[in-house]
Amino acid sequence: MTERQFTLDDLKRILVECAGADDAVDLDGDILDQGFEDIGYESLAILETGGRIENEYAVIIDESVLTVHVTPRELIAAVNELLTVSA
Repeated sequence: MTERQFTLDDLKRILVECAGADDAVDLDGDILDQGFEDIGYESLAILETGGRIENEYAVIIDESVLTVHVTPRELIAAVNELLTVSA
C-alpha cells in the first residue's frame, strides 16, 4: 500500500480554495519557511485550512497544531506525521 503524503502543492491548493490568494504574495515562490501571516493568511484562514485537510486526508488535527506550526514546512510535517500514524 502506498503511503499518502501531504505536499506543499496540496497545502497551496487548499489555502487558495479556503481563503483565496493575496496578489502581493507569490505562492509559487519560496514560502516553506515563511510565517502564514507573512504570506497573507491569518488564523481563521489557517483553521479553515486545517478543517479541509482533515476532511480530505481523514486525519484529526489538534487546534494547537495549527497555532504552533506557523510555517508551511511545519504544518506539512505535522500532517505527514498524522498520516504516518493513521496508515
